[in-house]
Amino acid sequence: MSAVQTVPSAPAPSPRPAVPSAGAGFLTGLRVFSARSLKKSLRDGESMLMAILLPVFLMLIFTFVMGGAIDVGGGGREAYLAYVMPAVVLTAAGFGASYTAVVVSQDVTTGFMNRLRTMPFPAVTVLLGHTVSSMVRNLMATAVVFAVGFAVGFRTEASAGQLLASVGLILLWILAITVIFALLGLVAGSPESANGYGFVLLFLPYVSSGFAPVETMPGWLQGFAHYQPMTPVIDASRALMNGQDAGADSFIAAVWCLGFMAVAVWIMAVVFPRKMAR
Repeated sequence: MSAVQTVPSAPAPSPRPAVPSAGAGFLTGLRVFSARSLKKSLRDGESMLMAILLPVFLMLIFTFVMGGAIDVGGGGREAYLAYVMPAVVLTAAGFGASYTAVVVSQDVTTGFMNRLRTMPFPAVTVLLGHTVSSMVRNLMATAVVFAVGFAVGFRTEASAGQLLASVGLILLWILAITVIFALLGLVAGSPESANGYGFVLLFLPYVSSGFAPVETMPGWLQGFAHYQPMTPVIDASRALMNGQDAGADSFIAAVWCLGFMAVAVWIMAVVFPRKMAR
């Protein structure tokens, strides 16, 4: 009886080496952390009330309490409303942007930034997400200011292009100050100190041409009020908003905004890797 011959089985194929995942891309990380920051701010009732009610209160106070007492070239309360509109927007935007410093500092001090080191996506998208969220909040505040302004009597003969240019200049300043507050949150030791570092920036609109002509201020204060960055931003946006020629103020304002952003981004590029390395 012949033995049964067995055919040797073919060797099992060796498993292929796992290909490491490239992780989330820049745009995905930006989308995720922008949504995270925006949801966090929407759940913070205090910050949302500040973003929405502050510009309303400022508009009403400066229009109905001080509007009849400050002369900006005749026209009474309506003229002062047209004069003060961009200053109210930028003042409210400063307070709205200061929230960015607090939430960035919370991410740093609670260790959230360090945990991101093990995740496959650009960690810098966290800072950019906070910036996008701040811009969204301030866009809401800007819309509220314009709505309240029109409700209490603001009218303009500006063209659509001039209005867009005015809003664009305001948004450029909001972006610049948001980046500055993000930097302050990155370098601060705590959320409380981050909020305190930017306190001086919030008062710049009051010492400018925003609420009263520079010529009415004491002589020792006029130099600072005239040459500080907020004065050309306010003057240019006011002129465009009221259908006038902004002249050189628009260029000077853009230079201030872009300069602030360039310096802040450069400092963050130096500081951020060190914070992530801890």
